[in-house]
Amino acid sequence: MQDNATEVTAAGIARLAGVGRAAVSNWRRRHADFPKPVGGTETSPSFALAEVEAWLRRQGKLAEVPLSERVWQQLAGHPEGPVTALAYTGCVLLLIHERPTVWLDVSAGSDERLAELLPGALEQVLTPRFGAPGAAGVHTARGGVHSGEAGDASPAAGSGPAVNTGPTPPASPAHAASPAHAASPARAADPAPAAVLLAPAPATPALAIPVPAGDRLLASAPLLRGAAELAAGTGARQTFEFLLGRHLDANPRQYTLTPAELARLMADLAGPARTVLDPACGTGALLRAVDPRPGQELYAQDSSADLAALTALRLALRSRATVRAAAGDTLRRDAHPGLRADAVLCHPPFNERNWGHDELAYDPRWEYGFPARTESELAWVQHALARLADDGTAVLLMPPAAASRRSGRRIRADLLRRGALRAVVALPVGAAPPYNIPLHLWVLRRPGRTPAAPEVLLADTGRFAGEARGGPDWQAVRDAVLDAWRAFARGERSAERPGLARAVPVIELLDDDVDLAPARHLPPAAPADGVEQLTAVRERLGATLRLTADLTPPPAEPVPPARWPLTTVGELARGGALVLRTGGTGGHTRVPVLTDHDVLAGTAPSGTLPETDEEAVLTEPGDVVLPVLGGGSVARVIDGATGGAALGRNLVLLRPDPAALDPWFLAGFLRGTANHRRASSYASTATRLDVRRLQLPRLPLDEQLRYGARFRALDEFERALRHAGRLGEQLVRGMYDGLTDGTVAPD
Repeated sequence: MQDNATEVTAAGIARLAGVGRAAVSNWRRRHADFPKPVGGTETSPSFALAEVEAWLRRQGKLAEVPLSERVWQQLAGHPEGPVTALAYTGCVLLLIHERPTVWLDVSAGSDERLAELLPGALEQVLTPRFGAPGAAGVHTARGGVHSGEAGDASPAAGSGPAVNTGPTPPASPAHAASPAHAASPARAADPAPAAVLLAPAPATPALAIPVPAGDRLLASAPLLRGAAELAAGTGARQTFEFLLGRHLDANPRQYTLTPAELARLMADLAGPARTVLDPACGTGALLRAVDPRPGQELYAQDSSADLAALTALRLALRSRATVRAAAGDTLRRDAHPGLRADAVLCHPPFNERNWGHDELAYDPRWEYGFPARTESELAWVQHALARLADDGTAVLLMPPAAASRRSGRRIRADLLRRGALRAVVALPVGAAPPYNIPLHLWVLRRPGRTPAAPEVLLADTGRFAGEARGGPDWQAVRDAVLDAWRAFARGERSAERPGLARAVPVIELLDDDVDLAPARHLPPAAPADGVEQLTAVRERLGATLRLTADLTPPPAEPVPPARWPLTTVGELARGGALVLRTGGTGGHTRVPVLTDHDVLAGTAPSGTLPETDEEAVLTEPGDVVLPVLGGGSVARVIDGATGGAALGRNLVLLRPDPAALDPWFLAGFLRGTANHRRASSYASTATRLDVRRLQLPRLPLDEQLRYGARFRALDEFERALRHAGRLGEQLVRGMYDGLTDGTVAPD
């Protein structure tokens, strides 16, 4: 009965069975015994997970649901929502991580016993990790979900300890996985951040994510026991990261992702620190990127109480650092007003008009000037400086407009004059959302007794942008930025790097505009290098065009239409002629990931997966990989260079038995346009391919090899055309740039 409380959508059923959603729709129409909907809507029904599993097993479509998938489906279908379920699970995983013997004792026996003993056991671990009564942090509270203004909260009957993260103003961005920026009306300021509450709810506005007691805990028992079983094999931290990653991956429109590589770069720019603050913490990726050290204290705040709680649990599972997380609108209701941190890392919300301009006119944080209503980012900059200790470092991710808008020029000028702004780094396009603009990093230091050098480091790493959506060359970005910053911080007069980095005297920037955009102050790259590079590109293009001409297919000879006996991928999989696998949602972080875009563009693996110990699906030479979204008729045969990469989302891998199927024959016939039309289903905004329905002819192996050789030659021709196109674009852009900046003569 408890399992039936967990619901799963048609998309979840498709993932369990390794098929497309169209197959699930067909099962519902063709099988009278298919489980009936238990919830959802008429157009998007949900089904009881236990009933679905039983039906799939009876039909031979599912031998056993993997534990990780079962736990995820229980979390995603939790009646109180996945975020609340994540908080429940995180609390239990922290208990397992900190006091495994207590969990073993609590979980022994019935679910009723678990419901009775778990609240007290959680108090034993949550209170020591997140602070004592009266301290700032994420804590436990007797009572239910608390919300509203003072005096509104009342304990919910039957509820138990809760992770209490304070008030619930508008959401701010999360990092490495964080929500889209949002705004809502301001509320009255909190007199203090959230505290451990072992009594009724606080009198201040608060939102608690409860670990329930009674019937509510009984309904969550299968999820908590499943998560504990998963943690026994992969570890508590890895289990939480896996579940959090799946949730964020399943809700891409709700979260603004900040790549882990960018978080590490920001932490490295800040340097080693014992006390670190992120005032817009999201799910805690920036604080998670900080190198641990003895006695470390991590402070966090987010306007979303849910994210503040998840951040606290995530950080507590990662290290022994003291964690103090609070919920609330940081600019209006600062939870850490007395903090003086060694470092501040922040990805603030961009372009907010409702940041508190009218309420905060006389706030003491505006040491460098009162920000205009359109300059919310400069309010965050000054908040970060106000929370730094003398000579502490802050690193903020900023929109490029903040470096040049006229409404902010007076504050920028004062930051320069007083030595607070130390560096502005322009990142490549595609480094972080929004991916179509080159965001900036601002490095600031709170002026101490030592006067700062009258220079600012400006760097532009735009040259390291990757192709299409592949992301930038992060290693090149890291090397360039950190080398320039460390030399600048040591006061070294390092050689100027044209087009990349330069220490600019402050006096040069204090004009009418105070424009800090690095590209406007860096000298262009050396002309000789540019001309030599264009010459090399032209030579490579010529060689590629000659190769393309050699690879052009011969004229096609007309023949009568062939009448082959046909089979489908699904039939071949059932007969053992090939193995079908779907892309994963987690894996080891150091394994390169082949994405659907890589397959479509014919490029090298460029993606990443959430960090988990889940076994990723690794490609092997001879595998055939197909994207299932987008409607393009593409199939890629994995070669030796790509083999070993993890299979990403929205991809299906076919591993043919070489004694029965030639991979090039398989890939070639799967690319047929008519074949794709027959196997595709259409939603309102997307096309999805049901790979099992794709057809190919039944031919003997020697005949397959003949077709395979021709398909392989076509693939080489296609790759040569793509390479020639990229080189041609590079040559054209370089010629335009050279002619317009005077480094290339017109004749």
